[in-house]
Amino acid sequence: MGKSLVAVLGMGKGTWGHVARLIAEEEWDGIYLISNDWGKENFKPSKEANWILVNSRAGFEIIKKEIMEKLPEGELALSIVSGSGKEHIALLSAAKEKGSKYSLVILTGDGTKYY
Repeated sequence: MGKSLVAVLGMGKGTWGHVARLIAEEEWDGIYLISNDWGKENFKPSKEANWILVNSRAGFEIIKKEIMEKLPEGELALSIVSGSGKEHIALLSAAKEKGSKYSLVILTGDGTKYY
């Protein structure tokens, strides 16, 4: 079994290219994108993706719960290059609380790196 990509998509489109390349360049068991309605309407992933829609103005516990309820089982590759600190902490907290095995993933000049 491989990994599922879970990526935060923030309001700044400048980081969306990084997430788009992660989606395209790797084989994932599943792709889960954390964003809001605006992100879902404007980001067009090259592969089928599951959306975890959150309201970034909601309280931390609400965001964490929304993410945790939709995190897939199995190993996760978390991308936090896009989005806000609040969303990042909610994702990391949800993965930890759920007991998910995860690593952080980023694209570099030498390819995909996991930490």
